[in-house]
Amino acid sequence: KGKGKITGPNGVGVDLNEGGSESLDTKNIVIATGSEVSPLPPVPVDNAGQKIVDSTGALDIAKVPGKMAVVGGGVIGLEMGSVWSRLGSQVTVIEFMDRLCPAMDKELTKKFQTTLKKQGFKFQLKTKVTKSEVEADGVVLTTEKAAGGDEKSEKYDIVLVATGRRPYTEGLGLEELGIQTDKLGRIGVDDHFRTAVPSIYAIGDCIDGPMLAHKAEEEGIAAVETIAGFAGHVNYDAIPGVIYTYPEVAAVGKTEEELKEAGIEYSKGSFPFAANSRARANGSSEGFVKVLADKNTDRLLGIHIIGPNAGEMIAEGVIGMEYGASSEDIGRTCHAHPTLSEAFKEACMDTYDKPIHF
Repeated sequence: KGKGKITGPNGVGVDLNEGGSESLDTKNIVIATGSEVSPLPPVPVDNAGQKIVDSTGALDIAKVPGKMAVVGGGVIGLEMGSVWSRLGSQVTVIEFMDRLCPAMDKELTKKFQTTLKKQGFKFQLKTKVTKSEVEADGVVLTTEKAAGGDEKSEKYDIVLVATGRRPYTEGLGLEELGIQTDKLGRIGVDDHFRTAVPSIYAIGDCIDGPMLAHKAEEEGIAAVETIAGFAGHVNYDAIPGVIYTYPEVAAVGKTEEELKEAGIEYSKGSFPFAANSRARANGSSEGFVKVLADKNTDRLLGIHIIGPNAGEMIAEGVIGMEYGASSEDIGRTCHAHPTLSEAFKEACMDTYDKPIHF
């Protein structure tokens, strides 16, 4: 184990953790260094102090905090906040934008926020943190409106900083080789994951695209297939995203807002878990399945789910989109009863015609 640096088109130097160094010679190099937490200057993270923590430090908190502030209303902050909320913390989410997870479907995130409010979450949207003061028994956060003004201060036992991640690309020796990064630190690659140096490839969080482990895995396979002389490819229209809260949130494909902006005519169908027998029997019937399909061809364009097992259910939508299925294809496919997946079937039926159980 050690710290690596690319020394040439076919070489990597490693400063070993136990001392000394090692040189590696190879035909090809794949950069897969991932990402790190983006710092927020007004709220410096100190995981060891257990007052201001990041997502890693949030896993090591010694006891359940009475009050927790989550700075950032994105995926990681809501997942960590959901865990501590269920353990008994009073969680307040402070988000600069006007809604949670702004890249996701608006109808989906609106329902998500309503659900989390029912669970006791508090939200301060269109709000920014300007200062933090660590005290013996907590942290005082100073906030104001995103547009400025209306300054307020409030004390929390623990503050979780979850304002995103950035590519881990510094110190790799990229500039010396002529490999460029953008202002966010992402490495530029072509459609086959090659950098400006033909023998060096890059995948995952250190290139453009969603920072998801499964997206990186697909890119890794495609890059190695290309190196081996095959045709590696990733369909970015069929990469699912999941928020592991309770209930779960999952999506793949286009949002309703993206389709409107692109001027694409679409059909929309939805089905609530409140009308699904398995969800009702399990006592977990919050949420819905939403399906978007091309108005003319009925081809699936987007699937958005909030509810029990959403992270597992989205796979059916991913397969459908990968193979060009229509909503009617899935709506006319037999789904076992009683299962949560019946809600997916019925949402598809609602897209091309109408459901039978709602």
